[in-house]
Order: sequence, then C-alpha cells, then structure tokens
Amino acid sequence: MAKLHFYYSTMNAGKTTALLQSSYNYKEKGMNTILFTPKIDNRYGNNTITSRIGISSKAIMIDNDFNLFKYIINKYNNILKIDCILIDEVQFISKKQIYELINIVDILNISVLTYGLRTDFKGEPFLASVYLISIADEITEIKTICYCGKKATMTMRIDSKGKKITSGNQIKIGGNKTYVSTCRYHFFLGYQKL
Repeated sequence: MAKLHFYYSTMNAGKTTALLQSSYNYKEKGMNTILFTPKIDNRYGNNTITSRIGISSKAIMIDNDFNLFKYIINKYNNILKIDCILIDEVQFISKKQIYELINIVDILNISVLTYGLRTDFKGEPFLASVYLISIADEITEIKTICYCGKKATMTMRIDSKGKKITSGNQIKIGGNKTYVSTCRYHFFLGYQKL
C-alpha cells in the first residue's frame, strides 16, 4: 500500500543522502523511481540532486506551476511503471503540489518520499512542511547534532563571523557557510562556535 512520507531535519543532517540511498534501494530491486527537486535550488547545476558527500543523481527540476500529478499520469500510463517518487527540498513546493502528491499516493497507489526542512532560519515553519506534518502517512526525523553535542532542531543563518542573521527573505539557498544546525538553546543564543 502506497504512503506519503515526510523525512525532515535541520540543514546538513543527510536528507539528500538518505533520498539518494532510498532511490538506489528501489532501483537495486528492479523498481523505477522518479526524483524531483525545486528549480530554486540549482547549487549543483540543473537536473541534478547532489548530496554534500558527493553522490548525485538525475532529477526533474520543478517550479510551483509544475503539475506533479499530471506528469506522473503521463509517465505512468504511457512510458513506464513508477514504483516510487522522491522529492528533495520539499519545503519549497506549493500547497497545491502537496495535494497533487496526495492524489499520486491515493489514486495512483505510488509511494512518495519527501525530504526537507520543517522551519526556516527564523524558526518559522515552511508552508509545505506544515501540510506534510498534517497529512503525511509517515513522518520521520533525520537527526543531527549541534556543535555542543545536543540534538540539533533548528537551522540558523549565519554571517561570516558565525553570528545569527535574524532578517531577510525566507529562502536563501546556501550551504555550510550560510547555515548551521543548532540545538534550540544555541539557536536562541544566536551564536555559532567557529
């Protein structure tokens, strides 16, 4: 039975690596997967999902106008059987697309594995993540640690001196020089140990 999964964590916890491993596991068993990633995150080029540890795979880049359900219907009916859909950086997709994922699971009986952040650098939830937390069949935390050793639950945007940035657009694509995962205490303290 197909399910909608939401795997969440802070930055740099290994979400993309877990996504790529899941896709590999399906393919190793002779199953077909389709990977999607939002166009907004093109740090590693177009049509690619790349983890920080260097593994990558081809992916379809989508924007908020892309209809996931229609795309899968066309692929599913006309080209090949899809066994699993995986979406990286799911926090950037639209509410409409979350409901398209529900239809893929419930109508087409295809499992959907989504990976993303719950909250932004201000501690505010991403809209897509709110809906996934509300309606996903399975919700799983991918854990990582703060520099103090406690479990990291927050993503802090930092400047070049490791100081917390508290204002700006919700979305700013970046890696280790822009974001750090922290425990709640160090998030509110607002300092990253360099």
